[in-house]
Amino acid sequence: MSVLRSLILSGAESPWLRDRATRIAFVRRSVSRFMPGEAKEDALDAARQLQSRQGLGTIFTHLGENLTSMAEAEAVTAHYLGLIDDIRAAGLNAHASVKLTQLGLDLDTEACVANMARLVERAEQAGNMVWIDMEASPYVDRTLDVFRRLRERTTRVGVCLQAYLRRTAADLDALFDRGAAIRLVKGAYREPPEVAFPRKADVDENYFRLAARFLRPGLPEGAFLGIATHDERLVQRLRVAAGAGGADPRRYEHEMLYGIQRPLQARLAAAGVPLRVLISYGEFWFPWFMRRLAERPANVLFVARSLVRG
Repeated sequence: MSVLRSLILSGAESPWLRDRATRIAFVRRSVSRFMPGEAKEDALDAARQLQSRQGLGTIFTHLGENLTSMAEAEAVTAHYLGLIDDIRAAGLNAHASVKLTQLGLDLDTEACVANMARLVERAEQAGNMVWIDMEASPYVDRTLDVFRRLRERTTRVGVCLQAYLRRTAADLDALFDRGAAIRLVKGAYREPPEVAFPRKADVDENYFRLAARFLRPGLPEGAFLGIATHDERLVQRLRVAAGAGGADPRRYEHEMLYGIQRPLQARLAAAGVPLRVLISYGEFWFPWFMRRLAERPANVLFVARSLVRG
């Protein structure tokens, strides 16, 4: 892991830095590149525009993690239930994505499972689905356990896996034959080298190998892949693999964050490549924003330019 990336990820975990940075005007201007606003209505409006102008689907995530009371978890659950209803009412091609620590995983596992089950049930009623985000490595086993329990009831739930973790190949092996819906990301938490590949080249190669398993015909029933990377070289390699392998375009899609790699998103959309844009919103954006900076040096340069202009 580079020194710069390590420093940024350390900053993401600092309450002191979060409290001060979120008050600074240029930081708030910079984060607006990556999210249309803090309110749910901002996110819904952005999704409407992406769908009407470019025909793109979306994924919504309400930012926040590691809540400290079940009352907060109940409030987040109610928020997502309302969001699923809003998606249906607006006729949007959109999913919801949620962290389990937002639903009480740190406090009461069974209550968290019950909250997530409510969301999946509402999505199923709406003909939709819900994604479970993956968090730092200590949460992987518990997150996958919750996913498996819900997947036994319905196919309307997917889970995120992180290619930088050394364990992910084994986790994908355990889920693949079950026909799981997987969103594959590189990973953006600070992890020790014995847990996560420290070299970008190794992460990229692991990502390619894992994703390529889905880019062929004859997949298990229900298997689906969200290719969630902004790495243009990796995207191109996977486009070639999909073509060579005869991949069914109904069984995968590219997924990218709002505001990142916009030219690449536009080219994929113009070529008719399945693409969905992840729209984040909410007041608790600082850790998420810092992880976005750590992912790509270009994002750091963007913020530096904002500082100079400010």
